[in-house]
Amino acid sequence: MLGDLGGAALAAGLLAAPLATLLWLRVALLGAPARPARLASLGALLAAASACATLEAALLRHDFSVRFVAENGGRHVPGYYTITSLWSAMDGSLLLWLLVLGGYGVALARGRPDRLRAYAMVVVGVATTFFFALSTFAANPFRAVHPVPLDGPGPNPLLQQHPAMGVHPPLLYVGYLGTVVPFALALAAPLAGAHGRNWIRQARPWALVAWCSLTAGVVLGAWWSYAVLGWGGYWAWDPVENASLLPWLTTTALLHTSLGGGRGRERWNSVLACAGFLLVLLGTFLTRSGAVASVHAFTDSPLGPLLLGFVVLAVLAATVLAGRRQPAPARRAAPPWSRGAAVLVNAVLLVTIAAVVLIGTVQPLLSEPLTGSRASVGAGYYQRTAVPLAVVVLLLAGVAPALQVRNPAEALRRLALPGAAALATVAAVGLLSRPGPAALTAFGAAAFVLTGLLAQLAAGPRRWAAVLAHAGLALVAVGVAASSAYGRADERTLRVGETLTVGDVSARLVTVQRGTPGGRMTVRARLVVSSGGATRTAAPALRYDPARDTAVTVPAIDGGPRRDVYLTLIAVAGDGGDATVRLAVNPLVGLIWAGGAVATAGGLLALGDAARSRRRRRAEPAGRRAPVAAGVPA
Repeated sequence: MLGDLGGAALAAGLLAAPLATLLWLRVALLGAPARPARLASLGALLAAASACATLEAALLRHDFSVRFVAENGGRHVPGYYTITSLWSAMDGSLLLWLLVLGGYGVALARGRPDRLRAYAMVVVGVATTFFFALSTFAANPFRAVHPVPLDGPGPNPLLQQHPAMGVHPPLLYVGYLGTVVPFALALAAPLAGAHGRNWIRQARPWALVAWCSLTAGVVLGAWWSYAVLGWGGYWAWDPVENASLLPWLTTTALLHTSLGGGRGRERWNSVLACAGFLLVLLGTFLTRSGAVASVHAFTDSPLGPLLLGFVVLAVLAATVLAGRRQPAPARRAAPPWSRGAAVLVNAVLLVTIAAVVLIGTVQPLLSEPLTGSRASVGAGYYQRTAVPLAVVVLLLAGVAPALQVRNPAEALRRLALPGAAALATVAAVGLLSRPGPAALTAFGAAAFVLTGLLAQLAAGPRRWAAVLAHAGLALVAVGVAASSAYGRADERTLRVGETLTVGDVSARLVTVQRGTPGGRMTVRARLVVSSGGATRTAAPALRYDPARDTAVTVPAIDGGPRRDVYLTLIAVAGDGGDATVRLAVNPLVGLIWAGGAVATAGGLLALGDAARSRRRRRAEPAGRRAPVAAGVPA
């Protein structure tokens, strides 16, 4: 019954999405009323919502006649993780993808029904139609199962260990698909004629929504990796991790280039708006085709060729329409010593980082046809290429605000205090701890930016969004540099009563216990952790899931503002007399999560500023309106 309802919802969406596309094309070409097109877009959204609700109902009711439930549901799965099972596997996650995409379509359709919006809705409609077809024909989660099993294995055990599973994927999807609106507006602008001249002003708030969601989603993903996978790190330059970073980089660059005019800025805006969504599509291909090996990726599927074909078509459409763009009105190029030039250089560096990461990510796919084997690059490649460029980007973020003045001498005076703070930080940290050139440079750059941002607070609320966003990224840089330079770890097999020591932290093995909570065999090592005269108990575990025939680690993390003590149980002896334990001490890693939250808050504040600016412009008489750029991270 539920399977039939879900299939009907997908069929309805497959009818509504192309109908909406055709109706919006009619609006764009003939100036027809927009109401029928809006209703069709709403129908596509309701179809996606119905499909998601039906699959959730099947999961909660344990309807194992539905294929997705039989493969990913289970009576033993807690209610919260039963709900999040919807996006724990490929077919269900596509329904969430459709729901978010349909929501963006309805939100964009609420704007003025001019030619720009109408053509943009055509682009969104084409994307929605493709993903409805993909879900209906190639990844239908509602197909029936015969015979009907009595129970299912549940989702991957790694996806049942942290509550962030309920927030991280939806946030990423909101961020990923938020890039479709700037993409659609960029493609629509050359077709819309005069209506498309100010497309970037309409695209900017949507890019902010995408940026905020991507920032929060990427940081939450790093936190999940740190808290669940048991390896003690938060970023491994995994292909799917990189796939989330790439659109974040290009969207950040778009927010910078869209701040104002300047020669060549129009073409930059168009290219970056297109690049964001194209990289999302490429990441979707990598995640759902089995093209890359990753703990985050789905297994091999028939979606790979279809997704790759859609990526190629999207690239061709973007190339053709970008080539048709009329040249922007002639503007004086920004002088080299100016904030505009610094912002543009920063955007170029962000795109360069994206290119470096993209090359490393697709290297296995490129090398296999040439060499017959997948030669992937390691973390060292990114540390030698992307990380130095990121430090330069951070430095320029501190330099740009000081270049708002036309007098170079005044700009140098504004940079004097941040420069002195950076040099003092480098000297003090270098003399006291010698963390290495990379970390030392990152500390200096963060001190430079944070000191300069303090001066900007006096500029009033108009600059607070940029201050928060840049301060958050500087805090992330400090957390990454400190945890990388000063983090220490050791791994050893301990007999009961023996101690493992890292720095001033020691962990003594007290006992090894076995049990079957929730029907899963669990081996737990109890250790007494001592540091600075204080003692506490930690209990890392190994958990075996018989339904999936796999074992996962459950690390014990004692977090604090200064450092985290991270314990992982690697293996245990059959008699329980000894255990292999890994002890890691990670300084200042909490700054990464805090910095991500601060940066996201800055983006949300900028989004609020943009909304207030739009309301003011609508309230002004038409003759008094002037172009206004909303306050955004610069």
